[in-house]
Amino acid sequence: MNTMSIFVSRLLLALCLTGSAFAGPTEMGMIVQDSTALRAAPRDSAQQQAVLWQGELVEIRGQRMDYLQVYDYHRERGGFVRANQIRRTALDANEAADLLSVLRFIRDTPGAEALGFGYAAAFLKAAPAEALRGATGSEVFDALGSMAERLAQRASAGTGVSKNAAIALSSHLEVAARYGIKFISYERDGQMVMCYDGEAYRYVLAGVATPIQRAQAALALTRAECVDPDLGPRDRYQLNEQYAVILDKVEHQDLPGYLKNRVFMRRASVRSRLAYQQTRNGENAIATMNYALTELAGVNAQELPDGDLSAYNDSLMRASASRWAALPVASNSGKSLNVVTTSGQPGETCVALVDGKQELLRRCTYSVVWDNSISINREQNALALAVQPMEAWREIWLFRKTAQGWVLHILPPSASSPELGYIEFAGWIPGDKQMLIAREARSEGKYKRSFEVLDLDTATIQQQSSKPGLLGALQRWQAAGWKEHTLSVR
Repeated sequence: MNTMSIFVSRLLLALCLTGSAFAGPTEMGMIVQDSTALRAAPRDSAQQQAVLWQGELVEIRGQRMDYLQVYDYHRERGGFVRANQIRRTALDANEAADLLSVLRFIRDTPGAEALGFGYAAAFLKAAPAEALRGATGSEVFDALGSMAERLAQRASAGTGVSKNAAIALSSHLEVAARYGIKFISYERDGQMVMCYDGEAYRYVLAGVATPIQRAQAALALTRAECVDPDLGPRDRYQLNEQYAVILDKVEHQDLPGYLKNRVFMRRASVRSRLAYQQTRNGENAIATMNYALTELAGVNAQELPDGDLSAYNDSLMRASASRWAALPVASNSGKSLNVVTTSGQPGETCVALVDGKQELLRRCTYSVVWDNSISINREQNALALAVQPMEAWREIWLFRKTAQGWVLHILPPSASSPELGYIEFAGWIPGDKQMLIAREARSEGKYKRSFEVLDLDTATIQQQSSKPGLLGALQRWQAAGWKEHTLSVR
């Protein structure tokens, strides 16, 4: 209840019912139209004092003709507003039901978020305290959260809109700020991403809420795109642990199929990131990664709306990037050609390619090196190793013997800037010249999945297909166990 009282206090403070406003019966007015003119006199030709926006509350002090005389506490200015652009409210218990009805209608109306904030604040002022402690309170805060999240998404996608639309968006954000609704913005790949800080959703999780409300709140609070990109490894680890706790509290049994899928996908994504971070810290991540894979297996692809297909692919790529964490470390002792890892500088792993006791090549990295991924071709002149520099980006280190000695090719999931993806070894083709790989990536907003034949000498693609069944070499020479563990075939 403490979270509720703090948040409600912020909303009520924004009503500007202070000082003389409490001296006697006060009638308030809710601005319901954007670009509403506050004029110096009750005429269209009168000087415009200010521009008011939907969701703003003003005090009504009288009426002249078809204008209401109002006072704006935020701007400390009085004036006249057309009566059809404002809705009267006394903010008392008798109006609580009507205010809630309007809020229910507005909450899912795109572009009316600021108006919804005003009605939510008005309801919180008018409703009795016991109503806020039950299901009604959770419903109001769920509505606040969904409207704030939608406004943040509008702001994130606001580039390229018209000048008038940009002014309206900026003004709606100002209205939200007056009601204590906070947003956080980050820069990602040269673009601004705005996120709601989620305070209303935290009350939903702490209060009496339905399973659907709790699931939606948990999903809103655990969005990967709303994680500060400048967070250090330790803070990122702790944040993902908090996300896992939030998601584990969601009871998914009674959720509709599409929402249950979203919970499963989000749990898998969070646990995949945790598995990577645990491995970096030297912890055993087998249980964590197996949890992620189990949640992914629970997704019913037939219940995925079109809008969730992208999230499904992303969750699969995150899990694929860290999937080696679910497998025990394999013993490579006894092999003449092998990889030995040792500690370098703090946080650094040094990879040495050895033949018996002779070191052939050494390379150090701050990435996670998956020792259990080592695969050596029959001719003993090529070795593939999975290396993961980021929590959702995994590469192949291809060691290749040439006439001049051993060389290292680093194969990324995509040639574009790292965002989300993996590349994995799928098999050796007899003849000492080719290797099979599978890769998926989302880079610069574009998604691609492919199965390929790679030339070992040049590390270039010779054949590729978007479907595994269309690549004959993959059908004949895929590595034993690859199809069992890969998530690329689905």
